[in-house]
Amino acid sequence: MIIDEATQMGTLLIDDILRRQPFETLKAQIDAGAPLWFQDDEGTSALHAAAYVENEELVRYLIEQGAVWNAVDNLHNTAGDIALSMNNDSCYTIIRDAGIRSELLLALLSSKGPTKNSALSLVLKATDFTAAGSTDTYLKTPLEFKKDKNGQEICVVRADDEEVGVMMGWETEIMKETVKKLCLDHENLKTGLKVLNVGFGLGIIDTFFQELPTRPSEHVIIEVHPDVLAHMRQLGWYEKPGVKILEGKWQDFIESQALVASGGFDVIYTDTFSEDYQELEKFFGHVPDLLAGPESRLSFFHGLGATNALFYDVYTHVSDLHLAEVGMDVVWSDVDVFDDDQQRWGKTREYFGRRLYKLPIAKMRAL
Repeated sequence: MIIDEATQMGTLLIDDILRRQPFETLKAQIDAGAPLWFQDDEGTSALHAAAYVENEELVRYLIEQGAVWNAVDNLHNTAGDIALSMNNDSCYTIIRDAGIRSELLLALLSSKGPTKNSALSLVLKATDFTAAGSTDTYLKTPLEFKKDKNGQEICVVRADDEEVGVMMGWETEIMKETVKKLCLDHENLKTGLKVLNVGFGLGIIDTFFQELPTRPSEHVIIEVHPDVLAHMRQLGWYEKPGVKILEGKWQDFIESQALVASGGFDVIYTDTFSEDYQELEKFFGHVPDLLAGPESRLSFFHGLGATNALFYDVYTHVSDLHLAEVGMDVVWSDVDVFDDDQQRWGKTREYFGRRLYKLPIAKMRAL
């Protein structure tokens, strides 16, 4: 009976929002206990409905009363996505900022006690224990290096009955732009930069590093997957001048002499597979100790929540704030990765659904 009553109250609230009933009428329903977690048969919640009718006052009140900011409907749209599609910046910003506050609070809680998964992390990973979501499973699962039907070089891993791209050739433009912004105006470029890259993948960014006008004076690559390491041997990376390959997780080396002895890096890049945002945030905390000086830069592959516009925006801001906490300022630039025919995916699971890739370049804040 309680469930039936909650369903009736939730349905009535959603219907009344869509019928544009006065705010005071809707507020009275909410105050009387209409469940804000409720979603109808189409997955529409009260927050979705408020975004549809562009009721900024109601969106704000629903968020204040605990509406679920990242609930998705049957089309996988959040209320933020709906506000974005309506070009309603005010409603979108209220929902996005709720997501940012939620993620920062949960990150703070996890740092002060037993690890807790954030709401967004649960959406992103969905308790995924396959090779796509579990580092331990990934490291035990064979990888395949091949070309797809479009001639694109790809590295894939099988998760359940689906191929998932570990790295794919369409990322080349992103990597090219990243190296350009990290390196080409660096004061140490002519004498050879000291470079650290975490995660080799297909070696796209490492190849661009090696093709700089002056080859890096030191080029350290951390890679853990045995199949990637075997692929690197096959390609001759172990024999390249100035290249040092550390076999293991970055966590194994982050405070070791193997990195500290270098005296600091001019450029750091990281792109790991199957690790969640909490691990990336931990990496951020070590970066200031790994940088050589004020001109040193950090970048990372920003694919966080990248199949959904709201999640991608939230994690852009969250990572920006976490880098600010360790004294780094980020400049973001857009790289257009739009594929008209979506041929880049072939039969693999899509892991980046945005037209514009947000490219981060972080530097230590000037004192």
